[in-house]
Amino acid sequence: MVTVIDTTALKLTPRHPEKQSRADSDVLPKPAWLRVRAPGSPGYLETRQIVKSHGLTTVCEEAACPNIGECWSVKHATMMIMGDTCTRACAFCNVRTGMPGALDAAEPEHVAEATFKLGLAHVVVTSVDRDDLDDGGAEHFAQTIRAIRQRCPATTIEILTPDFLRKDGALEIVVAAKPDVYNHNLETVPSRYQTVRPGARYFHSVRLLQRVKEIDPTIFTKSGIMVGLGEERNEVLQVMDDLRSADVDFLTIGQYLQPSRKHHAVMRYVPPDEFSGYEKVALTKGFLMVSASPLTRSSHHAGDDFARLKAARAALSR
Repeated sequence: MVTVIDTTALKLTPRHPEKQSRADSDVLPKPAWLRVRAPGSPGYLETRQIVKSHGLTTVCEEAACPNIGECWSVKHATMMIMGDTCTRACAFCNVRTGMPGALDAAEPEHVAEATFKLGLAHVVVTSVDRDDLDDGGAEHFAQTIRAIRQRCPATTIEILTPDFLRKDGALEIVVAAKPDVYNHNLETVPSRYQTVRPGARYFHSVRLLQRVKEIDPTIFTKSGIMVGLGEERNEVLQVMDDLRSADVDFLTIGQYLQPSRKHHAVMRYVPPDEFSGYEKVALTKGFLMVSASPLTRSSHHAGDDFARLKAARAALSR
């Protein structure tokens, strides 16, 4: 369980001020298939030291990812740019909310240097939502991509961006920097948006992914949802159809895990066999890649998945 009180500051400040007035929700006991080992391997500690020495934020830590021990043990960390404070207040997310500070102009170079020191063949870069910026942080994403390309020319780059809602031209700035994979998560089914993701619009997110392919068909597109938030099976299947209509290549489906009692409750733990069923259906709908399991997350095994994506595309072109 992750606390919603930040005890590292000079005074106690709420990590999620908008959630403090909510009643505590019940927490379902985790089933055996969701239990993971606590992090602490030598590789994990080395990765943590590299990240901290460059003053970087990772979504692995901020979102309390259950796979952090596994990923960091092999030096796979997902960089989170533009600070640690998000302007949105999604009911599922553990990232701090509030008014962010100014952008760090040196951050793109810091991310590139950390990528080099970690020896990453494939790096994933995400961010908080920055609705306070005119371009939503699009140019900062582009600068980070270019900095990594210059420092690590052999490294492939995957980005996981916000929706850039009401930020005309922002998407085009990011796509022009030519990431290898463009990921934007739908997070849940349309009927749950008002409760789970109230600051976003489902069809805007679908259209964003479609627009990436229209601008540059060579870029792989990717999206993911969580289950266990009260969705119905037929709604998940409709999301698959909507994403395929947008020509999305890669779908991820994972179990929602509740960060604290103030966050949206887990309505159900979906058993592994249902995830396997979703994966089989999604593949028949034409996705190049599908990853569906209780512990699936957007950047989990991203490097291996990118190699499989390229192989799947090559097979289609033969």
